[in-house]
Amino acid sequence: MNKLSVRAWRGTASTASASSLRRTVSKFSGTGLLPNERQRLEIRDSSTGVAACPHLLDQEETAAGRTPRIHSTPEWQNALPYSQIPGPKPLPILGNTWRLMPIIGQYTISDVANISSLLHDRYGRIVRFGGLIGRPDLLFIYDADEIEKCYRSEGPTPFRPSMPSLVKYKSVVRKDFFGELGGVVGVHGEPWRQFRSRVQKPVLQLSTIRRYMQPLEAITDDFLVRCEHLLDGNQELPEDFDNEIHKWSLECIGRVALDTRLGCLEANLTPDSEPQQIIDAAKYALRNVATLELKAPYWRYFPTPLWTQYVKNMNFFVSVCMKYIQSATERLKTQDPSQRDGEPSLVEKVIMSEKDEKIATIMALDLILVGIDTISMAVCSMLYQLATRPEEQQKVHEELKRLLPDPNTPLTIALLDQMHHLKAFIKEVFRMYSTVIGNGRTLQEDSVICGYQVPKGVQAVFPTIVTGNMEEYVTDAATFRPERWLKPQHGGVPGKLHPFASLPYGYGARMCLGRRFADLEMQILLAKLLRNYKLEYKHKPLDYAVTFMYAPDGPLRFKMTRI
Repeated sequence: MNKLSVRAWRGTASTASASSLRRTVSKFSGTGLLPNERQRLEIRDSSTGVAACPHLLDQEETAAGRTPRIHSTPEWQNALPYSQIPGPKPLPILGNTWRLMPIIGQYTISDVANISSLLHDRYGRIVRFGGLIGRPDLLFIYDADEIEKCYRSEGPTPFRPSMPSLVKYKSVVRKDFFGELGGVVGVHGEPWRQFRSRVQKPVLQLSTIRRYMQPLEAITDDFLVRCEHLLDGNQELPEDFDNEIHKWSLECIGRVALDTRLGCLEANLTPDSEPQQIIDAAKYALRNVATLELKAPYWRYFPTPLWTQYVKNMNFFVSVCMKYIQSATERLKTQDPSQRDGEPSLVEKVIMSEKDEKIATIMALDLILVGIDTISMAVCSMLYQLATRPEEQQKVHEELKRLLPDPNTPLTIALLDQMHHLKAFIKEVFRMYSTVIGNGRTLQEDSVICGYQVPKGVQAVFPTIVTGNMEEYVTDAATFRPERWLKPQHGGVPGKLHPFASLPYGYGARMCLGRRFADLEMQILLAKLLRNYKLEYKHKPLDYAVTFMYAPDGPLRFKMTRI
């Protein structure tokens, strides 16, 4: 998505000797900083001559009880105090939490995307939403340049506020299982960095991605056959078609993360079958996260019915992941390495490199938890936009017809790389209808943002659902125009497109670990579907709303006609 590769670095130690500073600088000398960026971010230690990060010194001063260096800068001294940041005023006792309460509240959870836009319209480019029971202040930032600055100034262990319910589950309820191996979701600091460093290479290797092209294409072929069987007399898919997309997504992720076909696409699954139990558990766990996260968090203090069911579902997921990872481990033990055919699977790579099946289990759990709903809801949105934009659908079809004159041609990475309009369409849907309505960071140090003094500990929210649709950052932002993402030689159109206005996978060290698999799954599905079928939507237009993700709210009764 036109993401920039430059990452700003700041030190992580609270104190450091001259020798440790040298080791730290040496360690990060290859992080990809451009020379001028490195010069801008580094200063010299007068006693050693070693380049040191100013944020590292800030942390040393804070630990020593001295005022952080930023407080002595003109930028900080000229900034307005935090208390003057505009935003909705909290009430005594109820704070601002009442705004999300039933009956008396102004908003419902499904309004979250709209709330983000309303806050910007009323208060401007920075908004303080404080007074939330049991939570730090939320600081909504609608300035893409300031968002870029926040991302670029974060260190190697950014703190992303996400899923406190999952944090409690991993660190308290099931500490017996996770221990110090929290994974990459809901975990922060050095434990997060260490775990991610152990699984990142096999997950992001291009050879690993290629390994799953054929298996994911086979799953998608099965899904399209199932879709044909589901068509009614009007050639329309059923009202609960989003559930079928959910099954396809779960089957794809199961194949990648658990090295198995779960059987989610089989017809007439019984309620007590494992595939149906997995589907139900995934939907319940993810669809109720918004309630756990945004409403008054009583579950933090006593086990509410919703929390109890959430824990039950999570325990089920852990047991399923353990079962299939153990099966993969047994296969590796009995398999003759000389007879191994082709590239090892992702699970096999992790097990072989780490010699610890628990790491593979936790990795699989995280990929499943964050992937099922995000991918399936993104696909729902893309199919709806295709079905209601026939001209754009035809452009993609013509591209696919040119690249795949025989509709049965197997897909390859090389062919996907040439599907420029298809990928531009996906990016434009993400820009205008961002499935994840925003990213965020918990500030690890005092900062100046939009001319205000912002203390560490505040949760900064980057609402891409708003910034991706702002005229300041995207030319003709209200118009759906995939060509804005294309290079000139492929029919691209000139115009503004701020690289930090639309970031569906985030940015920097905590960018979505499974993004390459997500892209692969979506591209394969759209390519196979639009090469062979025409998609139409003949019913009342759907509004978008938030359950856990931002997606069309209503029955996806698409008419699907073979071309």
